[in-house]
Order: sequence, then C-alpha cells, then structure tokens
Amino acid sequence: MVMEINPSDYKILIVDDVMSNILLLKVLLKNEKFNIVTAMNGVSAIETTKKEMPDLILLDVMMPDISGYEVAQQLRALPEFTEVPIIFLTALNTTSDVVKGFKMGGNDFISKPFNKEELIIRVKHQISLVATKRIIDEKTEELRRTIMGRDRLYSVIAHDLRSPLGSIKMVLNMLILNLPKEVVGEDMFQMLNMANQTTEDTFSLLDNLLKWTKSQIGRLKYVSQVNDIVSLTESVIEIFAMMAQVKNVRITLDAPSQLNIRMDVDMIKTVIRNLISNALKFSNENTVISVVLKEESDRVMVSVEDQGLGIKEEDKEKVLHPEVYFTTYGTKQEEGSGLGLQLCTDFVKRNGGSLHFTSEYKKGSRFYFYIPKNYTPPEGEDVEIIY
Repeated sequence: MVMEINPSDYKILIVDDVMSNILLLKVLLKNEKFNIVTAMNGVSAIETTKKEMPDLILLDVMMPDISGYEVAQQLRALPEFTEVPIIFLTALNTTSDVVKGFKMGGNDFISKPFNKEELIIRVKHQISLVATKRIIDEKTEELRRTIMGRDRLYSVIAHDLRSPLGSIKMVLNMLILNLPKEVVGEDMFQMLNMANQTTEDTFSLLDNLLKWTKSQIGRLKYVSQVNDIVSLTESVIEIFAMMAQVKNVRITLDAPSQLNIRMDVDMIKTVIRNLISNALKFSNENTVISVVLKEESDRVMVSVEDQGLGIKEEDKEKVLHPEVYFTTYGTKQEEGSGLGLQLCTDFVKRNGGSLHFTSEYKKGSRFYFYIPKNYTPPEGEDVEIIY
C-alpha cells in the first residue's frame, strides 16, 4: 500500500552550481507540485537550509567552494538537520564515492546524467519517509498527552478518591460496631450493612486498580524484605472479621506460630486480601473459610478455601486467563471487576511464585499459591531491598 502524500506540503532544496541543472530539476519537481527553493553553491546551501527548513535536499557533489559531502557533514552536525534526507546528485559513482556519501550523511544517490522517472521515484520515496515520520511524531505527541492525562487521573484516584473513601469506610465500620439492630431497627441496620459492604468493595476495587495500573506501567517497585507471613495473614483476616460476621461466615487459620520469609509485603498482603475477599463473596451463610499456611522445603504454600458457589467447568479456563476479566455475582449478589485475580497472579509471579485453584460447582473453591522463602528478583527489575 502506497502512502498518499500532498506534494505541496513539502519543500525541496535543489543545490547545483550549474543553472541549467537547477532549471531542469525545478521544472520536473514543480510539475509534481512540490515547493522548490534553490542554491548555487555550498555556502548558500547551508544558509538556505537554515532559512527555509526544507523537507528534502537534492545536493550536487562537485561544487566550486565546498563539496556536497562537506555541506552534508556540516548540516548533520546541526541538531535540527540530522534527519533531513539528502540525495546526492553526482557523476561520481564508484563504490568508494557511494560509501563516502553515506558516511557523510547521504540517504540516496542519483547519477548524472539522471533519468527523470528515476529521479521522481527516488524523491517521492524520501518524501514518503518524511511523511511517515511526521505521522509517527504526531502519534507520539498524542500518546504523550494521553499518558499525561492518565497520570493525572491516576493521581486523582490515588489521592482525591482513595483518602476520603477510606475515611467513610472507617466511619461506617464504627457505626455498625456501635449501633446494633436493637438500637437502630432492622431496616436501618440492613441499610448500614449495605452501605458498609458497598464502601468496602469500592475501596478494594480502587486499591486493586491503583496497584494494577502501577504494575502495568512499570511504576511499581518490588520491595524485598523479611517479614512474618503468618502475622501478615492474621492482620488481613482481622480486616474481614466483621464482614464475615455479618454474612455468618467463620474464617479459620491453620498456620505455624511464625514463618519469616523474604517477600514484597504489600504485594503478598494484597494477594491474601483478594483471595479472602473472593472467598467471602462466594461463601454461603453458616460456612467456613479455611486459610492454611504451610512451609514446604524452600517455599511456602498459602491456601484459601471456601464452601460456596464454586466455578462451573466451562468457566474454569477463564478464571486466571491473562486477557479475560472473569467475574460473577456472589451469594449476596456482590459484584466484582475480575481485576483482583489478575492482580494476584501478577503479584505472586513477581514474588517468584505461582497461583493455582481447584473448584467444584456449588461446593466451593480453593485458591492457593506458592512463593519461595528467599526470593531474589531478576536483574533489571526495579527493586528496593530492606535488610
């Protein structure tokens, strides 16, 4: 497919010390609707280039003051002219002459006496490259503005939304703890629970969105430190204790008293939080969510198992698929974005591990992951090590 260009949008500088050559080239290229400027020696060529900013230069090699090779070399030394295409017009066509021309910054050669069809084709080819670069530059600028807009949006989400939503979440938690249904009535208590659940879900979604965005654009640093994964898990379970109580679900933990491993604490905490949140979302009332931590040789296994809806056989391949944000409604019609498990997969992988699951429809699911006890990130990754 040939790119359509408008020749009148492009300016060509013709440089030759023979007027008849200039006139011939000028007629040929003006017939093609190009804008034309001219110069008759090397010094004038440099001055005209600076003044007219041509899109292409047809440059004679043999000139009385300075050669075309020297003109090209001087122009290439100026930052604004490093990419302006130069076609040498020359009777010199030995291999050494051609090599020298390319070394001096030439893009193409046309031998004198030239064939007019060949000249037009070579000129149009170079102009099409210029046109392509213009498009690339325009799209690059559009992309830069888009990225700036994304970063501004990211900042708004991170600071202007997350902080006040966190405050609302804390207030609702306090209200539910201190206003039992006997005081406010059944209807009001249910409304408070709905508001609390919605706020918790929204806060969790925002947190996942922020972390996922950082991870995708390479701005999420891996912070390597030794920490107790048991106490980390206990703190996450504590966060969900009230929500589990409202749904009449019990969360149990089977783990050693302490298990220190090297990991990114925030990433692993996010993984455990999402797995327990999903388990709670899909759990039936009066059931148990079993959280298990085991040390296995040089790695640790973390498992979260529920007795809930489970996953249909035809949906299993979608659950951890990197290009599918699979989600369904929970037992209380809780909604999800499908982003949580994508984030879990990514964060477990960045800690050197792998995420897996087993599930039986209408009986429950078990999500579990393995991570090394002493993981060393690969070279080149943005890492902060805390000893």
